[in-house]
Amino acid sequence: ETGKGKYDPRAIFLDLEPTVLDVVRTGEYRSLFHPEQMICGKEDAANIYARGHYTVGMEIVDLCLDRVRKLADQCTGLQGYLVFHSFGGGTGSGFTSFLLERLSVDYG
Repeated sequence: ETGKGKYDPRAIFLDLEPTVLDVVRTGEYRSLFHPEQMICGKEDAANIYARGHYTVGMEIVDLCLDRVRKLADQCTGLQGYLVFHSFGGGTGSGFTSFLLERLSVDYG
């Protein structure tokens, strides 16, 4: 809960392509989510696992982990994470597997 009595969901939106998150940023629920928790890259992984895991994803993973760490520090009793992702494409499979590897190292 914020100082103004507003509740901010502890959610982080990640995508390597900015146009997907623009829908959330400009949509009906834009005031529900904090803009700092919508993280996007400059280019997509072009449905290629290796681009999401080894090249494009490496540029953004530290920022993502920093935001996860920041939200986790605000919790009094962190139980775990819920990760919703697609199984296809470079972001859904490549980047997500890389992010989960890093989360496992930090919190595993």
